[in-house]
Amino acid sequence: MSSTELGPDASPRVPTAADFVAAQASPQFQELRNRLRRFVFPMTALFLAWYVVYVLLGAYAHDFMATKVIGNINVGLLFGAGQFVSTFVITAMYVRFAGREIDPRAAALRAELEGARA
Repeated sequence: MSSTELGPDASPRVPTAADFVAAQASPQFQELRNRLRRFVFPMTALFLAWYVVYVLLGAYAHDFMATKVIGNINVGLLFGAGQFVSTFVITAMYVRFAGREIDPRAAALRAELEGARA
């Protein structure tokens, strides 16, 4: 059965292990994986670096972190809130990136595997 045929009940066919291996070796899958890695690895490194700086400042720069900014709000509190804000910003960036770059390519690969042309 070719990859464009449907199963006996006109539903998408179930891909075999060989189909998945072939898809994984395809240039389309390699491009999908590379695009994902080009976003995820740098963003993860950036966030981890930001987190480590926050922890190290909290552990070793007490006076700096205790510096008052406005009223009882100090630098440490702002950096802590920044951790939450940066998490939401990175999540929003990933959702936008995945919607534009990853999801359409993944859907096309899935459609090809299941026998329908995207």
